[in-house]
Amino acid sequence: MSIRESLPPSLEDMQTPPICYHHIPTINGSFSLQELKTDEAYLVPNFELAEELVAHGVDSARIAISDCSSPNGSPPGYSKTALGKPLVPTSPFEFDESIVIVLPTYNERSNLEALVATVGKYLTADILIVDDNSPDGTGQLADRLQGEHRHIHVLHRPKKQGLGPAYLAGFEWALHRNYDRIVEMDCDFSHAPWDVPRLVHGSRTADLVIGSRYVPGGGTENWDARRRLVSRCGNTYVKFFLGSMIHDWTGGFRCYHRDLLLKMHLETVRAKGYVFQVELAWRAVQLGADIRELPIRFSDRVQGQSKLGWHSLIEGILEVPKMCFQRY
Repeated sequence: MSIRESLPPSLEDMQTPPICYHHIPTINGSFSLQELKTDEAYLVPNFELAEELVAHGVDSARIAISDCSSPNGSPPGYSKTALGKPLVPTSPFEFDESIVIVLPTYNERSNLEALVATVGKYLTADILIVDDNSPDGTGQLADRLQGEHRHIHVLHRPKKQGLGPAYLAGFEWALHRNYDRIVEMDCDFSHAPWDVPRLVHGSRTADLVIGSRYVPGGGTENWDARRRLVSRCGNTYVKFFLGSMIHDWTGGFRCYHRDLLLKMHLETVRAKGYVFQVELAWRAVQLGADIRELPIRFSDRVQGQSKLGWHSLIEGILEVPKMCFQRY
């Protein structure tokens, strides 16, 4: 379920009936999923149980994580914008680790402000916007947001040089400032903001957490046949050369431990386009990192244009076989 499907602000403020919560204290052999109505959601006591539900096919946007200590079974700290829409905590999740979310942008003015605001509803974290001199004024908007919010930072780059270099610049910035966790995500709402806390929590038991489309509970939304074919074929191609220890090699929704990135010798990374995700995942495998994949629903962008082009596809075809012989 995409945040883009939310009702307009004038309608979001209208009063809606209370949510009916299905309290799930544990999952056992007798557990069976229910088809949720627009005013229903699941209530679980922790992230671990939430992950079990998502793996069973439950939409993460309809799961409330709470200690269930409030009266009448109503979870403290959750609200909703509209019936059937994502639950919103009244205060964002907080973790002991210092966290920064790296957002590479190129012509994302139509998405940036809304994404930053929405992410802030779900997680307490710093945000680094890495802008490649977007001609649509994304960089100027980022500067304004930085002036209005202490947790937002901006890194300007002189020109568009590819996804890989943008992330590497963001990672270097984050490592120099000693963040414990570095999250990467797209700026177009393809990655659900309410899933970011899931990745951060998952990093407590893994060095690298990947939001995966290709594990039980994961999937894609609003993709045409060509996009699905390219993604499936790309991951199959990578698995042929590198192995099937990772199901979603090309996924770009991730949470890294600081220590893992430091071991990767990022200055030697060569990939420019989307194969950058494959190269870093392969380096993590070679380093013996604990890698965990959490199911996500990846939704195609509505605003703006996709950055996936033939140059990125050709780069992947040529570079992946070479990675077989790389050791770190």
